[in-house]
Formats: sequence, C-alpha cells, structure tokens
Amino acid sequence: MRRFCLTLMIALSFGAGAAWSQDRFALARVVPGLNRLSDAGQAVSLSIGMTQGVPYRIFTLDAPRRLVLDFNELDWTGLHRETFDLSEQIGDVRTGLYKAGWSRMVLDLASPLKIETAEMDTSDPAAAVLRVTLTPTSASAFASSAGAPPELRKSQLKAVDLPEPKRRQNGDRPLVVVLDPGHGGIDPGAETEIIDEAELMLTFALELQETLLRAGGFSVVLTRTEDVFVPLETRVSIARRAGADVFLSLHADALMEGRATGATIYTLAAEASDAASQKLAERHDRDDLLAGVDLRAQDDVVVGVLMDLARTDTAPRSDMLADSLVKSLSKTTLMHKRPRLSAGFSVLKAPDIPSVLIELGFLSSPRDLARISDANWRQTAAGAIRDALINWRRADAAAGRQLRK
Repeated sequence: MRRFCLTLMIALSFGAGAAWSQDRFALARVVPGLNRLSDAGQAVSLSIGMTQGVPYRIFTLDAPRRLVLDFNELDWTGLHRETFDLSEQIGDVRTGLYKAGWSRMVLDLASPLKIETAEMDTSDPAAAVLRVTLTPTSASAFASSAGAPPELRKSQLKAVDLPEPKRRQNGDRPLVVVLDPGHGGIDPGAETEIIDEAELMLTFALELQETLLRAGGFSVVLTRTEDVFVPLETRVSIARRAGADVFLSLHADALMEGRATGATIYTLAAEASDAASQKLAERHDRDDLLAGVDLRAQDDVVVGVLMDLARTDTAPRSDMLADSLVKSLSKTTLMHKRPRLSAGFSVLKAPDIPSVLIELGFLSSPRDLARISDANWRQTAAGAIRDALINWRRADAAAGRQLRK
C-alpha cells in the first residue's frame, strides 16, 4: 500500500499529459460535473474531475476506517456534498485545505475497503479526472495495510530544536497570548445553514487580537489565520514556539441532544466534570482523527511523569485564569448554568502554559447563534476577555513573586 501511494505521486509528476504541462504551477479547481461517487455492486467507484492534473497521494487509515486523498493545491469550490450520497458504503465526506500546499478529501468507510485501482486520466486537455475503485477486504487485511505514507510519517517524527524554558511572566513585559481558533480547513466544526464554527472562531480570534493589541501590553499569535486544518498537537507546538504565557482555544459547538446556552470556560482534567464535557472533549479529538491525523501514539513514561510535575505549577494558574474569565464575561454576557467545567481536551495539554478553552456559546442555540454572529456582541466579549487577561496577569505576577520569596 505505501509503495503504491509513492508510485502514484512519482508517475503523475513525471508522466503527465497535455493538461498537466499547460500550466503545472497554477491552482487546479474541481469541475463539478465530473465528480461522482457510487456503488458498483460490492465495489465503490469515485471520480474527481479537476481543471488540470496535480500530484496526489492516496492511502487508508484505521480506527476509524478512512480513505484519505491529498492533492497538491486543489480548490474544492463548487463541490457539493449531495454529489456523494450515492454510496451506502461511505459514511461521510469532508474536503478542505489540509496544510499549506495540500488539499485533502477524507471519506469515512462503513466497511473495510481496499484501493483496487487509482488512476489520473489527463488525456482530455480541458480537464483531468482521478478515478478510484474500492473493493471489499477483510478487517484484518485493512488494518495491516492502513497507515500514512512514509514521507508523511517521517515529517511528523522529525526532530526539532526546543526553545529554552521561558521564565514565568511577572508583569514587566508584554503578555504573550496565543489564540487558537478551533477547527478549520477540512474540519469545519459545528455547522449551521449560514456559518460554521471554524469560520466564526477565526473571525472572533482576529477581532480579539486587534482588541488586545490596541490595549497595549500584549503580544498576540494565532494558531491559524486562514481556513486551514491545524492538528491539535501542532496548535500546542505553535504556542510553545511563540513562548506563550497564555493559550486560549476558542470554540462555539453544537449539541446533537438536549439544550444548552451560554458561555463556558474549560480547563484540563483527567476526568471530565460531567458527561457532556467528556463527550465534547472526545468529539474534538475525534474531529482531529477523522481529518486524517492519528493520535494513538503512546506517551513515553518518563516524559509523562515530567509533564505531570510541570502541571502541578501550571494547573492552578490555568484555574485562576478560568476564574478570571468567568468573572469578567459574566458582567457582559449570558453564561452557561455551569460556567466552569473541565475535561481531557488534547489542545489544553501543554504542561508549561496556562491554557483554557473558551466555549463562547452553542450554535445549536438560536439565541447563542444570534449573539455570536453579531459584531457588537463579539466586540463586547473581546473586551471582557481583555479585562480578564489584565486582571489575571496582575494576580499571576503577584503569586509568582510570593513563590520566589
């Protein structure tokens, strides 16, 4: 399987036809009328039409079962979800920007299927078509052949130089705040008919950044500045490279069952404070997994112990930050009936950075959706978060001075 993926990329790069040679560096776009997904007996047939051929790779991942297709710069505009409702063996299809230079399509497989054929047809000067045939296989055979290609695994395991440990902030320099707009790219998060969570949180993060910079005393970094997928572990790495004093993950989820409204502040905990928080944390991690990232790597025991030791200092600081946010936001907006909750959110697991997840509201609540969609409300909420950070910085610096005495 892995050799097969690499061969496809090499063959396309050096053996493409006329459409590929016309303008090999231009951004390709999907051709709506040439996209098809359908059952062909027990097999599944997939066709993706595009304005020109591009390098691509295709592979499967297990637990849950997925087919992943990566394309070198493919614009998905014009591709409609209804196109992919003709196969009972495909649970869902997601498309989006995976990372700079690469677009991704992920298909959830209802049963184990193997890649029987995959071929890019560039014989038509007006369009290129990738045709993929999937056929049934056993669960054990699927699991043994599943996995990212070697070039992806190597890039994930590449050693990096870690920065020197950063001293605790004491109020004598700008506070480095990393804002993390949830979801993005292939992972839109919660969706409504008018907007999705990823787009809304990016808008709010940019507005909050401006509010903090105008206040002075802040240095602000965003984990993403466009609609691109960023893995959870990469978001934490960005914060560490930035020398973050504070990490704020921004969300506005939706509930499939029950009703909930109002803002909530989450901190990290091994055990969730309630069942709903546990499900929310699991869904956030699962969204990352479904986007094609495998989070099942085992932690090193020694490293885990050291991280737990670091958290004994960081956890109380995160709690104090969460309390400050609840107090400030409560003055300006409706809060959830339990505004302070906790769960095992992977994005909050940096052991050396005070981190919280801010749930601004629930897109499944019409009242919350109306508030979060309103620019004036978001400006007020941004001001409340700014005030909370100012108050926390002062209290945290004072606590730090007490520790040093």
